[in-house]
Amino acid sequence: MFKILSINPGSTSTKFAVYEGERLISLHTVRHTSEELTTYKTIIEQCEFRKEVILKQLNEDGILFNELSAVVGRGGLVRPLESGVYEVNDLLLYDLKYNTVADHASNLGGIIAHEIAAEINGCRAFIADPVVVDEMQDVARISGSPLIPRRSQFHALNHKAVARKYAIAHGTEYERLNLVVAHLGGGISVAAHRQGKVVDVNQGLDGYGPFSPERSGTLDAGQLVKICFSGKYSEAEVKKMLVGNGGLMAHLGTNEVQKIALAADEGDEKAKLILEAMSYTISKEIGAMFAVLKGDLDAVILTGGVAHSQFVVDYIKRMISSFCKVVIYPGEDEMEALAVSGLRILLGGKCKEY
Repeated sequence: MFKILSINPGSTSTKFAVYEGERLISLHTVRHTSEELTTYKTIIEQCEFRKEVILKQLNEDGILFNELSAVVGRGGLVRPLESGVYEVNDLLLYDLKYNTVADHASNLGGIIAHEIAAEINGCRAFIADPVVVDEMQDVARISGSPLIPRRSQFHALNHKAVARKYAIAHGTEYERLNLVVAHLGGGISVAAHRQGKVVDVNQGLDGYGPFSPERSGTLDAGQLVKICFSGKYSEAEVKKMLVGNGGLMAHLGTNEVQKIALAADEGDEKAKLILEAMSYTISKEIGAMFAVLKGDLDAVILTGGVAHSQFVVDYIKRMISSFCKVVIYPGEDEMEALAVSGLRILLGGKCKEY
């Protein structure tokens, strides 16, 4: 049976897991202190430190590295790609290190996967469904300014994983379905999946769409311009308003949805209104993607950590269930999704060319 190591680096943590086939045998999330990370000028410089953290822990778990058949890392912010699994080659490795859109922790996934696999005879290194997956139809790329085209950056790994799970559960193939998938996490992305392709999606990283626990989503552009040129805020401060301190954080000082929902249930009217407002914007975005698919829709899938919130799920259902089927896949198992992606290739599937 194939053994596969999944690696998912985050801004302040490194998640990693070992699977035997699809069976989980080891799972860890190692938190990194600011003191540990501030010694490195860039995220890429953290590579050796994070790799050693992984190797040390797996050694303590008794994992035999020479038994690994593949290492699958979270894909980084490289050039736009089609959905799929990519074997880490010299060009991909170079782009992860030097030619990225941003200095982002996910870039480390493929680099660490390559370095570990290179030390094991016969082991292969992959990335799968990175956040830059781009399958948008041409008409969806056009905004009101040619200087600012619409971009595809979203939670592609979890979107594709839950869409495939839904297809398997219903005895069909992902490529035969029309779905709207809404990933509800610290950031929110809502996408129209037409027969295996994400033909439209909001840019949930720092762009537009619903506001989320940490991100501001679509804002009045005129007011944003005034804020930018008011002289009161630096560029970094404005960016923090959009990502990190936006959304629920800006209104309520916390990104903990369950805590806010509890406050709402106990009579906090402001908490209730703001959480309803976020759910309202999510529902509107789902409606927009319903229009993209021209009403030909098999199901709406709600996923991500916020899909654990009954408050949010019930609100969205009240708004959209009259015109579509709603299915809930709460949470996100990115480690399993990475491992399953690698397993597909080891069992004879084809990698995409980078």
